[in-house]
Amino acid sequence: MANVVVIGAQWGDEGKGKVTDLLSRSADVVVRYQGGVNAGHTVVVKDQTFKLHLIPSGILYPDTKCIIGSGTVIDPAVLIEELDQIEALGISTKNLLISETAHVTMPYHRLIDKASEERRGSQKIGTTGRGIGPTYADKSERTGIRVLDLIDPEALPQQLNWTINYKNVILEKLYDLPPLDPAVVIEQYQTYAERLRPHVVDSSLKIYEAIEQKRNILFEGAQGTLLDLDHGTYPYVTSSNPVAGGACIGAGVGPTMIDRVIGVAKAYTTRVGEGPFPTELEGTLGELLCARGAEFGTTTGRRRRCGWFDSVIGRYAVRINGIDCLAITKLDVLDTLEEIKVCLAYEIDGERCEHFPSSSRKFSQCLPIYKTLPGWQQSTSECRSLEDLPTKALDYLKFLAELMAVPIALVSLGASRDQTIIVEDPIHGPKRALLDTNNVPLSS
Repeated sequence: MANVVVIGAQWGDEGKGKVTDLLSRSADVVVRYQGGVNAGHTVVVKDQTFKLHLIPSGILYPDTKCIIGSGTVIDPAVLIEELDQIEALGISTKNLLISETAHVTMPYHRLIDKASEERRGSQKIGTTGRGIGPTYADKSERTGIRVLDLIDPEALPQQLNWTINYKNVILEKLYDLPPLDPAVVIEQYQTYAERLRPHVVDSSLKIYEAIEQKRNILFEGAQGTLLDLDHGTYPYVTSSNPVAGGACIGAGVGPTMIDRVIGVAKAYTTRVGEGPFPTELEGTLGELLCARGAEFGTTTGRRRRCGWFDSVIGRYAVRINGIDCLAITKLDVLDTLEEIKVCLAYEIDGERCEHFPSSSRKFSQCLPIYKTLPGWQQSTSECRSLEDLPTKALDYLKFLAELMAVPIALVSLGASRDQTIIVEDPIHGPKRALLDTNNVPLSS
């Protein structure tokens, strides 16, 4: 039995969906522990592509229970749309469970999110406009609607009548927007409640029971470490905690119940939205990575900014999350490059810095210190073992493992399930390294 957390080691979009899907075949339960429809992941199985926002990737395995935990925020309309799409493809959703204490995204959350972002002007954060921040804000303000309220035919009208009238003042007076009709919203959400009611459970209890039965549990985070509300590039962050510690709070389990943390990182770096990005590439090379990596968001379709691999944020992610093995994705995107750069450290005001700065102002001043490695200029998409890789591609992976000081367990070489090198089974396999990481080379 193993309880494993999968997290993003960069700014999100690292390919966690594919990694979670692969690991789900060994998992009895998959738990999504934070975030909302601002997240998205694409899973390709044979000739079918699945774009999921709320439902865990494990739904594609018929015997795997999938739980949307209490730390998530749920947009019922989007969740029902996902259920319809999956069921239309002949996949059962009977094993999907929804936490009764998860919070619900309402129409006023989306309206306020978009209006607030527009008011920021040049100070905009880059929000998806899906109402996630305002939903979490109401949760903290203790005015939120939870799933257990949604499915209560008496509680929902009482709470929403007051809340919508309160939010209407904000919509009208602050943002000059038309008010919402409480009766219309209540009727709409009561319809959602009837569809979702059979899936609603005490999720923390269900997870605890699975742990007692010694089941394999996979905890799936959305976004990535550098978007964490407390530990990311604030204020250019999400409104929840994607880091591994967030799994305990968002799923409702104690830290002693977690056995392993897997960090997912691209072989380069991407970021979507606003905020500093020291290794960002502009011009032809950045466009090449974007095109080869299909770097467009699953949720918004926004183009992702692309740059070289940044080991400073990588080591920070290892430290913050307690990562003990890595999944490196999209190595194949680098196949055509003659040379590849890796950021070893930063220069700030003429001084070398090997640690991630907490200040976004300082972070925006960071100049990357690079080491240049030779490219392999061969296709890796058909490789299925380390021995199949070109020597220079394997050298690149070894260098990343040395810099991060953790072993590599998986290497992804394309979108399909089978385009993967499994160095070790991160759930059942021994914790062995791809290479010796005792000596970490940080000099340029």
